[in-house]
Amino acid sequence: MHTNPGANRPPVDKFQARRIELAEAALETLGELGYARTSLREIAQKSEFTHGVLHYYFADKHDLINCSIRHYKSKCITRYDGLLATARTQEELLQGFLDKLAETLRAEPRMHCLWYDLRAQALFENAFRADVAEIDRRLEAMTWRVFSRYAELGGQQPTLGSAALYALLDGLFQQCLFRHVSNDPQAIPDLLRELRRLLPMLG
Repeated sequence: MHTNPGANRPPVDKFQARRIELAEAALETLGELGYARTSLREIAQKSEFTHGVLHYYFADKHDLINCSIRHYKSKCITRYDGLLATARTQEELLQGFLDKLAETLRAEPRMHCLWYDLRAQALFENAFRADVAEIDRRLEAMTWRVFSRYAELGGQQPTLGSAALYALLDGLFQQCLFRHVSNDPQAIPDLLRELRRLLPMLG
């Protein structure tokens, strides 16, 4: 008699909710150790979940990491939506954007390091490429919403396209992150000053 290996699984929505719960629990370990040094066993040892539970909900380490970073970045991508809806002047939008940028750098540096780690790994690991590409597209769209709204509030159009704007902000952010995790106290203030100088030129 043949049995269905998925017969004992919870309904899809509960199964996915449990995956997200486990992925959130894994984020701290992933952020601490990075991709190369993290295994399902390592995550189990640093959390309340057993190795068997992780294997039940995730096919492998790639599956868990993809789920974790997708969940984290889905929250990052909507971080500025409230500001975009309420800002009425360029200065109000700019200051709010800079405040939130500084806040996430100070509060979540490990998560940002993990993102850049996985994006670099996607150059070599095909398992990450589709998710990394999709997250990058969504981050680019988020950047475009901020910059285009800034330009609109000044009665102008952005002077760069979406991809170039994202590449510029992302590059500056990554440089700042590296300096910040290297204990450079001027990393975040320097980034904020540079963006305050650059944004008026871009829109």
